[in-house]
Amino acid sequence: MARSKNSSAFEDLFSLATMLPWWIGVTLAIAAYAFISSYAVMPEIDPQRPTAHIQQSMIYPLALYGQYIVPGLLLMSAAKSFYDRHKRKKLLSNVRESTVSTSEPLSPIDWREFEMLVGQYFQEKGYQVHETGGAADGGVDLRLTASDSNTYLVQCKHWKAGKVPVNVVRELFGVMTAENAQGGFVVTSGQFTAEAQTFADKTNIKLIDGKLLVGSIKGHSTDESTQNTSKTEPSCPVCNSSMVLRTARKGVNAGNQFYGCSRFPDCRGTRAYE
Repeated sequence: MARSKNSSAFEDLFSLATMLPWWIGVTLAIAAYAFISSYAVMPEIDPQRPTAHIQQSMIYPLALYGQYIVPGLLLMSAAKSFYDRHKRKKLLSNVRESTVSTSEPLSPIDWREFEMLVGQYFQEKGYQVHETGGAADGGVDLRLTASDSNTYLVQCKHWKAGKVPVNVVRELFGVMTAENAQGGFVVTSGQFTAEAQTFADKTNIKLIDGKLLVGSIKGHSTDESTQNTSKTEPSCPVCNSSMVLRTARKGVNAGNQFYGCSRFPDCRGTRAYE
């Protein structure tokens, strides 16, 4: 994480430590106190080593206060890490337990909570998630590391009105190219324009709208009792073949998702995406 020009070393330490599991923060706090406090000892004057006395005199006041400040920051960051972990799971649980399959469960949360929700969603799908903060890191909100060590970039858009335009997808594609990322995701609580979907179809970027996100969360669970209840793709009403989720590019329904027959264009059967 790049250091902000206006942030102090303590602020950077706090930010970095909050990204660690809370128990690691507690362990580091204990280790930091033990290490720094060993230098918080009033130096003794040794005529044989005057230079060492000067060095110890400079270190002593720093260690005297640092033995409490550094472990304190680490403990606070551990507490925040624990709280954030609990909140992420709670946000995902609230969506999973909601009784509607539309994007309505995403409306009450703010943009920061939306990023936390999306991060937890990808974590449950097996990715290692690193939150970056879009404004400070090229518009990328999350960096994902897959089990094969490939990197994927995620941009989150918590938009309650309007559709995410194509320039957002182009921006992520530019960052992906510059960083040589394997792929990317743009996740929104709303919808995408037809132009955004058309551009994404030509790249290795996947667009996840609010309805699809909620549906995917509801269909994914680590609970054994719900593992066999995930939603399956419907059959074509015309030829009974499997169907795939598509996005309308033209007409009054442009940008909306629907199920289309996998045998298209030989078969043009469709079903509503509910």
